Amino acid sequence: MKISRTWLQKYFNKELPSTEVLAQALTFHTAEIEETTEDMLEVNVLPDRAAYLLSHRGVATEVSATLSIPLKEDPLRIELPAYEVSKVLKVARDKQGKCSRYIGALVTGVRVGPSPEWLVQALESVGQRSINNIVDATNYVMLNIGQPLHAFDARKLTQRDGSYTIGVREVEEKEKITVLGGESYELPEGTLLIADMNEEGAALGIAGIKGGERATVTESTTDIIIESAHFDGAAVRKTAQSLKLFTDASMRFQNKPSQVLPAYGMRDVLALIQEVAGGELEGVADSHEPVVPPDPLTVTLTQINGVLGSTYSTQDVADAYDALGFSYTLAEETFSVLPPFERKDLNIAEDLIEEAGRILGYDSIASQALPLQSVAPDQAKFRGIEAVKDFLVARGFTEISTAAFAKEGDIQLENPLQEDRPYLRANLLPALEDALQRAQHVAPRVLGHSRYIKLFEVGTVFTKQGEALLLSMGIFDTAGKAAAETLKENVATLEQELLRIPASARFNLDGTMMELNLDKLNLEKLGEEYAPVSIQLSAYRPFSTYPHALRDVAVWTPEGTNESDVAMRIQKKGGEFLVRTDLFDRFEKEGRVSFAFRLVFESRDRTLSDADLDPAMEDITQVLNEQEGWQVR
Repeated sequence: MKISRTWLQKYFNKELPSTEVLAQALTFHTAEIEETTEDMLEVNVLPDRAAYLLSHRGVATEVSATLSIPLKEDPLRIELPAYEVSKVLKVARDKQGKCSRYIGALVTGVRVGPSPEWLVQALESVGQRSINNIVDATNYVMLNIGQPLHAFDARKLTQRDGSYTIGVREVEEKEKITVLGGESYELPEGTLLIADMNEEGAALGIAGIKGGERATVTESTTDIIIESAHFDGAAVRKTAQSLKLFTDASMRFQNKPSQVLPAYGMRDVLALIQEVAGGELEGVADSHEPVVPPDPLTVTLTQINGVLGSTYSTQDVADAYDALGFSYTLAEETFSVLPPFERKDLNIAEDLIEEAGRILGYDSIASQALPLQSVAPDQAKFRGIEAVKDFLVARGFTEISTAAFAKEGDIQLENPLQEDRPYLRANLLPALEDALQRAQHVAPRVLGHSRYIKLFEVGTVFTKQGEALLLSMGIFDTAGKAAAETLKENVATLEQELLRIPASARFNLDGTMMELNLDKLNLEKLGEEYAPVSIQLSAYRPFSTYPHALRDVAVWTPEGTNESDVAMRIQKKGGEFLVRTDLFDRFEKEGRVSFAFRLVFESRDRTLSDADLDPAMEDITQVLNEQEGWQVR
């Protein structure tokens, strides 16, 4: 939003500083200034303050508060005049309640023509184009105090029994309207319109967005109807987005200004039209919902300092609230603040705390060292679960996480998110089986030289007996061979090396999947045994730009040997260049088991040669042959 320094100066007796100084003050206390010129500031008004800040008056109050420059006069604090009720004009609001207030005023005998130079310059200083003195007056008041207004040529409306009736209605069936500028729009159902109710609801404009051509004010206009209204922000925003028609008026209405503001807008525009176009006010018609005054907000000094980390006194906070023009009472250290009607952003105590902090300046709050926090006790059970997960990942398993909703189960949901999954899962195996089947399709792309798909999940299941934490594991052999023995070996290793107890695992029929109740294990004790001594953060290392080298090794082992035992010995003797060990073949014959591994060697600073790899392969061969019953093939 463009703000003119010259325009702002009208609010102050004291000379304002340069736009650069104004920009710095507003940026640190109110809103970011995106651009400045000698006389203009581009203010980035965020939605939380848009209800009052989208105007020169709003920015002037912020300048006054942040720079301690008193306002000469605040147009929203001047008492409203009492107007005579119109005998010729009637107004009607919509039945849906999307227009909470509609004020219409009939002015006769106006002289439409060019605006005076000061008005033209004021509008042009913020990027607006002068149209004529009537339209310019409505635009000036909108930019000055934030209330959108519109003027209709009264003689282009229909009179019935000597009266005009202008109202608000919704579009019930799609209809078209031509707006100012000549562009036509097809309006969807629910669009809010300004209408001539004496002409079967003929559309005069799109409520809160733009007027229509039907009642355009021209140089021949002598009688005008001024509109100052309050429209539902959500309805205006929805229509503007639907039509892709965004205007200064729609921007203000969609940010929900006060229902009281239209009365001030009408007062100011009537005075300005009298000044620049003459005419006589016939009367005013005002239809509105009951105006509910805001409730006082209460905040204590302890709350303010507690939230901000400040050491403000009651006088400091009182000075901030005085600068903002708040009406308040102070009892001991408790402020009871009555928010100004235009400050729709003030709803809770924390809003008042923010106001005090930003006006006094967040930079005035002394920095403090954070208090030392006592280290939270380790969650042994959680670390026990993590130990199980780490153990499986180290042996080539990939963790999956599946939905807790299932097609079948013990516990049915009252309001399921998916119609085909109305139950909470009672076990993990169906989801694991589905994951294994889907993983088969991508196996060639992700497995590399390994032939096994290994998945596991740790998750909660829900039965009539209550909740339980289960571990599920599954293996699929891409070579088409049975993977049951491999899974049993991994489960046995988990029992012997990590859990150190025989776990009651439940296998499926072919032995390729199993489920284990972790709640029956002493995970807390396991977590204590695997408590971290220190935390090491892994630094990022870029990929090597040099090619890797491959070597294969196959070894006969006695029946019952685990794959992990072989891999561990290979890794210990593989040397500094061994980066990966992948099992790509396993078969049994005459009471022996053969494991074949593909070894990946890589250097970060050079291409490896046979001279680099041969010693490592010799060491690997030697350590494997040293094991009883083992023989490198």
